[in-house]
Amino acid sequence: MTIKICSSLFEPYRELQAYENDNTLNSGTVGATSIFIGTMRDFNEGSNVIGMTLEHYPGMTEKQLANIVIDAQKQWQLIDTLIIHRVGDLLPNEAIVLVAVWSSHRGDAFDASRFIMEALKSKAPFWKKERLNQSNERWVTHNTDGYKAV
Repeated sequence: MTIKICSSLFEPYRELQAYENDNTLNSGTVGATSIFIGTMRDFNEGSNVIGMTLEHYPGMTEKQLANIVIDAQKQWQLIDTLIIHRVGDLLPNEAIVLVAVWSSHRGDAFDASRFIMEALKSKAPFWKKERLNQSNERWVTHNTDGYKAV
């Protein structure tokens, strides 16, 4: 399990490739890798969003993310997990989060990846402030459920 909080732009596919190259994930036991990459949208709750600031509680955030992964490991057979989450100032289309799960079987990888991402959105101590224009900001008070509102 690896958890990284970073304050600068990261390229998820490079991070993923570097992680796989540096770890023993090519030993033949991995049969499935599930990857989720979350990027910043330029809209939320009916408004255009030109930027966002993500804050976290150092130490506590990493601990909560580790607890989420441990909970996933109790439910599914996982070989490894990687979470990278961005903090600081972000712009639309920039990567916010990478969740990667390696397992022997696709069901475990898919289910654990979804579980980790949903728990991250609801339990990890991150706070978002959206910039709607040059002089208007708002704190995000709740996360979406992960599906398009109809």
